[in-house]
Amino acid sequence: AVPVTPIAPGTPLGRIGTLEVRLARDESEIAAAQEVRYRVFFDELGARKQALHSIDRRDADRFDDICDHLLVFDTSLAGPDHRRIVGTYRLLRQERATEAGGFYSDDEFELNKLIARHPGQRFLELGRSCVLPPYRTKRTVELLWHGVWTYVRRHRLDVMIGCASFEGTDPDRLALPLSFLHHFARTPEEWRAGAHPARRIEMNRMAKNTI
Repeated sequence: AVPVTPIAPGTPLGRIGTLEVRLARDESEIAAAQEVRYRVFFDELGARKQALHSIDRRDADRFDDICDHLLVFDTSLAGPDHRRIVGTYRLLRQERATEAGGFYSDDEFELNKLIARHPGQRFLELGRSCVLPPYRTKRTVELLWHGVWTYVRRHRLDVMIGCASFEGTDPDRLALPLSFLHHFARTPEEWRAGAHPARRIEMNRMAKNTI
């Protein structure tokens, strides 16, 4: 095991103006982060709801219990801390994922093959990133990534992975960004994680010289 210096929940990891970033310290703060995620993913972006989501207006799944939750607070807002959360990121270390049967992204990508190619490297999955609309500024994003980097260094992590989404499910409507990634931003082969065959689509939808 790699020795680490744990980050105590509630310890400030960074501050810019009235914004502060730290890990969630209790269930009420995690629940509030899930409410922020619901407002962004479901109310704003129209993600598909399940019955439980609609009942409690929280975006929650089985991974929340094993993850650390990075939170940005607006300290100028009135009320308890859990009502001042304006942004969040979910962090899942490899050892916790192994205990729980895998990463969240294992459902989408062949991560086992990627991890097997890099024995001795410690992976961190990042996900469920969102910020409330009034706070989508450079400062908030800088704070989130400052918190992530502090977490990575403290836990001596080597590789960051995770899923990211485009709006919509029609690949032809996303031909330009998918083709751009295919032609200009492909991961080196040794770090590439293929999608599971049932979920794979062709990203090369436009000729390189047309982009």
